[in-house]
Amino acid sequence: MGKIFSLTLLSILLLVFDLYIYKAILDIYPKWTELKKKKFKYIWWTYSIALILGVFISIFFNIFLWLRAVILVSFFITFVSKLCFVPMLLIDDLRRLITKVFRKKEIQNTSIEPVGQENSISRSEFLVKSGIAIAAIPFSTLTWGIAYGAHDYRVRKQTLILPNLPASFDGIKIAQISDIHSGSFYNKRAVLGGVEMLLNEKPDIAFFTGDLINGKASEMRDYQDIFSKVKAPLGVFSVLGNHDYGMYEKWKDEASQKKNLNDLKLTHKNMGWQLLNNENKRIKINNEEIGILGIENWGGGRFPKFGRMQDAIKNTDDLPVKLLLSHDPSHWKLQVLKEYPQIDVMFSGHTHGSQFGIETDHFKWSPVQYIYEEWDGLYQHEHQQLYVNVGYGFLGYPGRVGILPEITIFELKKA
Repeated sequence: MGKIFSLTLLSILLLVFDLYIYKAILDIYPKWTELKKKKFKYIWWTYSIALILGVFISIFFNIFLWLRAVILVSFFITFVSKLCFVPMLLIDDLRRLITKVFRKKEIQNTSIEPVGQENSISRSEFLVKSGIAIAAIPFSTLTWGIAYGAHDYRVRKQTLILPNLPASFDGIKIAQISDIHSGSFYNKRAVLGGVEMLLNEKPDIAFFTGDLINGKASEMRDYQDIFSKVKAPLGVFSVLGNHDYGMYEKWKDEASQKKNLNDLKLTHKNMGWQLLNNENKRIKINNEEIGILGIENWGGGRFPKFGRMQDAIKNTDDLPVKLLLSHDPSHWKLQVLKEYPQIDVMFSGHTHGSQFGIETDHFKWSPVQYIYEEWDGLYQHEHQQLYVNVGYGFLGYPGRVGILPEITIFELKKA
């Protein structure tokens, strides 16, 4: 019921925006012929109504994934663009109201400004056309983010200084990807291109830090072969994220959800990835060892806390360096820093960098920073470090603007 209510409310709001904008556009083009007005009317309302109907169909019926993505993204872009348009119309209406109050003797026979008042009409036309220009900004930006940003993979390189690092591990390379969300993909060739970028870096170890799917293990059917190519001489290690448990899907019973999770775990195995569920693995080079620890999802707030750190750290006291894979970065401050000082570096994902923001060499901003203090890149508290990868895939909005999909390459260095 909550989903139906939300969609209905958004649809009503969009129709209100549509009516408001539709009338404003007709007002600034009084010389349009009746035929032109009729064509505009049919195009405008056919698109809006078809889009709303499409959203309900895509949500409640089993249609092609790519078609669902097109419909939902079109709705999102349309809604945001019109939402940006409306304030300019409100400004114009406020101006009209003020004009009416101070010049009521001149316009007492009409609720709008007389056509003969050239200056007033020009101001209205300016504001409406300004609204169109403003609405075009999110429309073009979000469209660009789908066409180019979604698969514009970047390799970010990061040195990790570890005072206790054994000499045999000095200089080894670790690759990290996170938040694949295979259920959102629609371009296999582009996804493969990102995997090839990772392999070109020739990492010694590879990490995947959760959210392989949106909710159903079957989403990996078309992508298992691609991600099976992710290999590293010392192993590929992975953990589960909040979406991997199928918690956001509707299941006929608990057994179906459990089977889905087991199928997903089997997918990790079939790809040659070592899934760490509250456990650890030792990596050995020249009789020297470090530990790779992995826990199930542990997040703040409403997110599940399935991770058990006590199990993950068992029999690791003798290891000089411990690297922890934990999907949600909130785990770092809420538990790791407080209770587990033996963890040297934690590797996370989850935030996606909101898939929207600004990032340069000297500045970064995203709306997600108001939810997660640690949301992108490297963080340090005393001797402990956290790295947050902004994700390989996308969820919801099938694109990225400013915050691009990430492949991280770490080099371990002894202090």
